[in-house]
Amino acid sequence: MRTLGYIRGVQFDHVAQQVPDIAAALAWWSRAVPGARVVYADNTWGLLEAGGARLAFVVAEQHPNHVAFKVCGEELERLAVVNGVEIVEHRDGTRSFYLEAPGGHPVEVISYPDAVDEARE
Repeated sequence: MRTLGYIRGVQFDHVAQQVPDIAAALAWWSRAVPGARVVYADNTWGLLEAGGARLAFVVAEQHPNHVAFKVCGEELERLAVVNGVEIVEHRDGTRSFYLEAPGGHPVEVISYPDAVDEARE
């Protein structure tokens, strides 16, 4: 069984939900949740911050519904080896892989290009 294992400096990053229309989802959530702000948007995914949480809206062809945890680049590489998975680089410079939690629920482990490597601090 593949697991996240011990992660140094892990942080909750986002919950992603598949939607048929990214712009419509972002518009609805922006109106419905006071203080919500769109961080990024294109035709295939959007990111919204609201109430201290980040919600990603994705198209089904590219991403599953999932939760994501952020780690530094070094930890991402270590965990990929431990779990025997390949790291994928995304168009925004992030790198990640998915694990399957019990019940078939996807969990993304992600690293951002500007993240500080906490293992070296």
